[in-house]
Amino acid sequence: MKQEVMTANSIDAILDSFRHKRIAVIGDIMLDKYIFGHVSRISPEYPVPVVDVTHEDYRLGGAANVALNTQSIGAKTILIGITGADNNREILLDLFRKQGLAMEGLISDPSRPTTCKTRILSQNHHITRVDFESRKDVDETIENAVIDAFNSVIESIDAVVLEDYNKGLLSAKIIEHIITVSKRQNTPVLVDPKLKNFFAFTGCTVFKPNLSEMASSLGIVLHNNDPEIEEACRALQEKLQAETIIVTRSDKGMTIYNGSFTHIPATSLEVSDVSGAGDTVIGMLALGAAAGVDMVTNATIANLAAGTVCQEVGAVPVRADKLIKAFQQYHQ
Repeated sequence: MKQEVMTANSIDAILDSFRHKRIAVIGDIMLDKYIFGHVSRISPEYPVPVVDVTHEDYRLGGAANVALNTQSIGAKTILIGITGADNNREILLDLFRKQGLAMEGLISDPSRPTTCKTRILSQNHHITRVDFESRKDVDETIENAVIDAFNSVIESIDAVVLEDYNKGLLSAKIIEHIITVSKRQNTPVLVDPKLKNFFAFTGCTVFKPNLSEMASSLGIVLHNNDPEIEEACRALQEKLQAETIIVTRSDKGMTIYNGSFTHIPATSLEVSDVSGAGDTVIGMLALGAAAGVDMVTNATIANLAAGTVCQEVGAVPVRADKLIKAFQQYHQ
């Protein structure tokens, strides 16, 4: 699709087209727990801050946050992933009900805990994080259950997101099956990778690593400048044969490589917390791919969407009204 000059009206039209799409998100589902409080003293037992708790909050994280982002724009979203068979699964299910997310794709694996990341904050600053999780690979029974769940929806979806946090779900077998079947259906597959299985996503439509992930996987030291990023993108493309590589570069924005390079600067929106920004980017990119939006326009909208969610503390989904308002402030 030819790149268009964006206006507030055109973004509104693009967002409206997203509401008619169906997105499948397959990946590592997480429960994010936030403990808010304030620090006024140091423990007499050990030299650590004491947080006086004021309140707690639970939110959807990982692949579930990607699904929440696409659903918040209005797209029909199917989430496939695993949880444990524990109390945190019940909390997740309750959040799914409240958000109106379908629960049919949540596969329970009693051999592992539901991934839960507990963040402790004081005056909106992170003090520490405590993780309950298993990183072991899923067994063949779970692999087959994930593949069956995917096969049941592939003919009705417009794009697929593979959201990998290296918690054991996205095995080489699952990855290969999803990409192969999706290509047969001409359904775009967008990948948010981590280090393990980094090169297993051969032939995907969009591959979105961040700077450190790309450098580590290629075994190079990578400075955040355009010439080095471009050289690394070419090397990565030789290995992956992806249609498009999009590298997120923190305060330098993002770089698109799809035969030519486009560098998109970061937004100048105020940043409170970067948690969940990558989830927002991949979710918005998937919506754009499903709707046939050209890649530069697509990535520009995704970049701005990430900026809006970084204005709030904790992982939160993008909101169409905030995105349109941010565009008006930032581009006009």
